[in-house]
Amino acid sequence: MPHPQLLRDMALFVEVARRKSFSQAAVALGMPISSLSRRITLFESAVGLRLLDRTTRKLALTSYGEAYLAQVSRLVDEAQRTFDDMMAVAKGPSGFLKIAAPPDFWVLRHLSGVITEFSAQHEHIHVHVDLKPAPVDLVGDNYDLAVAIEEPRETSLIVRKVAEVENGIFGAPSYLAERGEPVAPLDLERHQVIVPTQGTSATWSLSRHGESVAITVGGPISCNSPSLARRFAVAGQGITTANVINVDSDVCSGRLRRVLPDWTLPATPVYFVTTSRLLPAKSRSFIDFATKRLAAVLATASRDARRPAGRGRMVDRVLTS
Repeated sequence: MPHPQLLRDMALFVEVARRKSFSQAAVALGMPISSLSRRITLFESAVGLRLLDRTTRKLALTSYGEAYLAQVSRLVDEAQRTFDDMMAVAKGPSGFLKIAAPPDFWVLRHLSGVITEFSAQHEHIHVHVDLKPAPVDLVGDNYDLAVAIEEPRETSLIVRKVAEVENGIFGAPSYLAERGEPVAPLDLERHQVIVPTQGTSATWSLSRHGESVAITVGGPISCNSPSLARRFAVAGQGITTANVINVDSDVCSGRLRRVLPDWTLPATPVYFVTTSRLLPAKSRSFIDFATKRLAAVLATASRDARRPAGRGRMVDRVLTS
């Protein structure tokens, strides 16, 4: 029978190894750095191998540490999940659920509603949401999961696609009146476009009924913020792409108009990202709930945004606001 301290030291080692930081691990574990460091040192002495290389600026795994981490990570995760499952049986999912999400309008407007519904049904789970642009350090910042609109580069992360957000092309009526409204995709090449990445040009891929067209667009302004690009477009600085639900109110009020509405851009995927498939009950319950609700909410929002602006639609917005 293993000694209880051995099992605890295994869990402490996994926490330090994943974060590559004694200070971050100590905060997550709620224990002094000195105590954590001492336990890891005693653990290495008991094993008889050096698992971590420490310097004043950096902590790295040795080859033995890498091999040991691969072996014990799943054991520690399964033990934690088993404990959480027992707690969930006793009183339902519980604990502090920390979520990272992008600071996009659809998050503020729609994900907030999903979280409110989830919280009302799970009184023992405290949900904390950080609005953070990508990339997010799930381990270092101690997040249980992240909502992402770009697939992470780290192959070790677990990625679940839960929904899509429709994109369109939009311009201010004042700009379109001055420069003319595009009637075909190639017309966009003669317009000022607010480029969504750093640089003076970008390539857009448009499709309609099986037909696809790739065009190169450009303009004097670029930015990496959808909210700022929307502001530039409303100010008449050019044409931009946007999530249709992000600019729904601008279209309704007449500040923006959809350009080439028959042509579509690739949709923006929405992902839930975690560090492991072995999730505690609090995370599993949120992902199961939010996957169903968020997909339905975003699909409805995109469908409503495609409806022509007019009296009926404005009444709908007043009644639901």
